[in-house]
Amino acid sequence: MARRLLGAGIPVTAQRLAIARVLLPQPVHLSAEQVLQRAAQYTGDLSRATVYNTLKLFTARGLLRELAIETGKTMFDSNPEPHHHLYNSATGELTDIPVNSLTLSGQPTLPDGLELEQIEVIVRVRPREPQASPATTG
Repeated sequence: MARRLLGAGIPVTAQRLAIARVLLPQPVHLSAEQVLQRAAQYTGDLSRATVYNTLKLFTARGLLRELAIETGKTMFDSNPEPHHHLYNSATGELTDIPVNSLTLSGQPTLPDGLELEQIEVIVRVRPREPQASPATTG
């Protein structure tokens, strides 16, 4: 884990290593609060500010992607490869959608001086409402 941080140009500290152990071994989608709770198992000296600063650093260095799921809800994705997401608003579950399983038929016209960097899609779902049964006549 330390080698991966150093490879991204991130100096290793006990706190950064604890956060990396939570996020980087396999793809996960976690909030900052979830990262704080899980990383505290590896080091007792971990503040909320340290977690937020480290998440921003990991994101800036390409180890994470920051996802604004809804107003006030941000998740961090440890899969840096291009992909989209499926968000279940009822359960809060976020899952990956392979980039090639979604086809976009066009792209917006961009203002002069700008180029397209990337497109990220979050598909939001919820449980289907029960269908009302037709009234029976008697």
